Amino acid sequence: MTGVRVRAALAKARFYVREFSGEAAYDRYVAHTRSHDPAAEVLTRRAFEHARTDAREADPREGFRCC
Repeated sequence: MTGVRVRAALAKARFYVREFSGEAAYDRYVAHTRSHDPAAEVLTRRAFEHARTDAREADPREGFRCC
């Protein structure tokens, strides 16, 4: 019983860490792209993160990066 609780707690912690860090965004992007067009080309994680960073830095409402 204790092992099940520990695993459940670790799964919840992993979920929140992935959401907070933004790591889950790529998984959501892939799922969304595949659900709309299974034959569509999916960006690599690196290209996705690069495009996401560019979009964030181009939007003044998201704040800016000085360096």
